Amino acid sequence: MKKLEGKIALITGGTSGIGLGTAKRFVSEGAFVYVTGRRRSELDTAVQELGENARGVQGDVTNLSDLDRLFETIKAEKGTLDVVFANAGWGQYAPLGSVTEEHFDKTFDINVKGVVFTAQKALPLLKDGGAIVINGSMVSILGQSAFSVYSATKAAVRSLARNWSVDLKDRRIRVNVVSPGFVPTPAYDYLGINAEMLEAAIISIPLGRSGTPDDIAKAVVFLASDDSSYITGIELFVDGGAAQI
Repeated sequence: MKKLEGKIALITGGTSGIGLGTAKRFVSEGAFVYVTGRRRSELDTAVQELGENARGVQGDVTNLSDLDRLFETIKAEKGTLDVVFANAGWGQYAPLGSVTEEHFDKTFDINVKGVVFTAQKALPLLKDGGAIVINGSMVSILGQSAFSVYSATKAAVRSLARNWSVDLKDRRIRVNVVSPGFVPTPAYDYLGINAEMLEAAIISIPLGRSGTPDDIAKAVVFLASDDSSYITGIELFVDGGAAQI
């Protein structure tokens, strides 16, 4: 029996990296997956790669009208949801002295506002006993140079998960956070993290390697499936031990 057989899932930011890797794993575990992305060409490419058990809906998680259209589409086509993986996120290095209002607002809008309203607007469709998984980061507990605003957003979503676990207890909806460590994705290119920098970071990882999107995807499947039926409100670090020692 596949772990997500017959489940309907939503993954925001599902066109590359951890989002796409998780969508692939969800499909292989029997789920029908909705993925979102802002750019149509990348979204179409991802859906083609995922196959017939995936559907792409273009939109921006910071735009509440886009979110309304997303959930109207899911309601019309499937009528219900079992799993939400609030994965869409954004980050950029900025030391304290260089933080701008634009940088602050964009980071919190995507990483916190987007998560809040994705979860809120999913609730009418989310089945009792369903699962919400939020993509966090090991920097929620680990200080890193020039990354304070991003890190604060990941600490914020960890707090949201704790509180929502209480808010949704009567519906038995479990809310958990998966927090990746060093996982090279296209976002690393945007941040300017090169091979030399990554090699230096690997020295601090007890398991001796960086992670892969599929490493994270397998943890998300666990938190989304009945394998974690007695788990809610946790932050599961998938970081090779980097933030644990």
